[in-house]
Amino acid sequence: MQHLETYRQEVENQINQLQLSNNPPELYEPIRYLLANGGKRIRPLLSMLSCQLFGKPGLSALHAGVAVELFHNFTLIHDDIMDKAPLRRGKTAVHIKWSENSALLSGDTLFVVAYKELLKQEAHFLSALIPVFSKTAQEVCEGQQMDMDFETRDEVSIDEYIEMIRLKTAVLLAGALEMGAIIGDANAKNREHIYRFGEHIGIAFQLQDDLLDVYADSKTFGKQVGGDIIANKKTFLLLKAKELSNSEQSAAFVKLEHENNHEVKVSRTKELFEQLGVKALAKEEMNRHFQLSLKHLSQIEVSDESKQPLKVLAHMLMDREQ
Repeated sequence: MQHLETYRQEVENQINQLQLSNNPPELYEPIRYLLANGGKRIRPLLSMLSCQLFGKPGLSALHAGVAVELFHNFTLIHDDIMDKAPLRRGKTAVHIKWSENSALLSGDTLFVVAYKELLKQEAHFLSALIPVFSKTAQEVCEGQQMDMDFETRDEVSIDEYIEMIRLKTAVLLAGALEMGAIIGDANAKNREHIYRFGEHIGIAFQLQDDLLDVYADSKTFGKQVGGDIIANKKTFLLLKAKELSNSEQSAAFVKLEHENNHEVKVSRTKELFEQLGVKALAKEEMNRHFQLSLKHLSQIEVSDESKQPLKVLAHMLMDREQ
């Protein structure tokens, strides 16, 4: 996948060339720290591959793709504060390394920098790009609020959970793809299919993230394994387990919510997951959305050969350990 590596390098170059001020350092150093901390740059790759899919050079969508990546990193700073996460990509989270106040302001600034990057695209595309970008940004915030609301609710349905991850995670992949399609001059029907492709791949991606949070190798994961369990996050695994529990298992889950020993909490929750078979059910739901994504990709009116890079990237997303 030569194109992928070329595009990824161009994204890194563009990020490295951002005109960030040095003053005040407490505002800009956290941004540089996070952006230098890597990441797979999946979202800008999707923008460029989508643009390429419709017959234009992928690099035509570079600024839009980088804008999405910058917005994504803004959300990571704020999410880590809300989740009280100690690590991000295997390194100390911004709010721990500096302070919560500095992290909040750095995140806010990064959001503005993202818009400035988007405005570097050709002017005649902006009337279509800005509404997609803005709608996506707003929906991501809606998804994050739903996620926080779930923390204080006793009952959350699987359907509500899927809608939350659609908003919090999937629409950003979908929006990145649609923006690339806009720059590639795709028609309305093809824009709809590429968006739905991204939406379902994003849901599948988050379900896989739920699985990795519990079952990943701590040496490769880059985040705290079992973090969702420790934080009492209502993931697909937990919701499905509670749905299938008998009275004894339900009582065990209630007790574990108040368990202060993290190691005990994670190991006992995993035992209950094993008893109830929810790992396989989560994989089944993940695969269902993955197949739906491929179905939408198949309905885009371009050659199968042109779709191959996106298909390869989709498979790469679903075959990861971190």
